[in-house]
Amino acid sequence: MRRDLWVLALMPIGVVAVTIACGIPVAAQQATTAPNESTTDVGQLFASTCGYCHSDGGRTAGKGPKLMDSPRSDDFLRDRIKLGKEGAMPAFGEA
Repeated sequence: MRRDLWVLALMPIGVVAVTIACGIPVAAQQATTAPNESTTDVGQLFASTCGYCHSDGGRTAGKGPKLMDSPRSDDFLRDRIKLGKEGAMPAFGEA
């Protein structure tokens, strides 16, 4: 019976400790940031990712269509880069 009294006496302290522990935010991971445009070599990125199919920096058609002076809207091109085209172009996700 004496043991039960100790449990009852210590229970509020335990509840308070758990409440405080749950209220303390866990250390957040550092947010990853997108590469800064000033540090990204866009020409190199295009050449290594897109240049095989979109020749001459996208100025002429190659395996893929030319991109410069395209009749397609910027929104269409952005969606095509993100989503790709089945059997023709891979998706590049968050591009």
